[in-house]
Amino acid sequence: MSKVTPFLMFQGNAEEAMNYYTSLIKDSEIINIVRYGANEPGEEGSVMQAAFSLKGQEFMCIDSNVKHEFTFTPSFSIFITCDTEEEIDNLYENLSKGGQALMPLGDYSFSKKFGWIVDQFGVSWQFNLPL
Repeated sequence: MSKVTPFLMFQGNAEEAMNYYTSLIKDSEIINIVRYGANEPGEEGSVMQAAFSLKGQEFMCIDSNVKHEFTFTPSFSIFITCDTEEEIDNLYENLSKGGQALMPLGDYSFSKKFGWIVDQFGVSWQFNLPL
């Protein structure tokens, strides 16, 4: 086994999500994108497979060419440990736009500041500012 990589399956907005995430989180980048071409199973130009990194953590993603009855679930989330209050406030505010707060930013006794959201793409995020 060479490595373990989280894999996100989108329904047509993988590239938009990758661009959004990498624009908000410093030291992040889109590593590569392979697109569906003409006469392939997915919509031409959509993401067949891509890789991106957020602060050094690599993720893979696709635009599924099969429509599913399921989507992301909050039981799997991306957990971010922030260094400053400004950082946690900025990430929480931006990633929650068009999404839903599961736990508003606050002091939950196990953390100086903590929040949990589902973003506009359906991906769940937890933000932590340690004690």
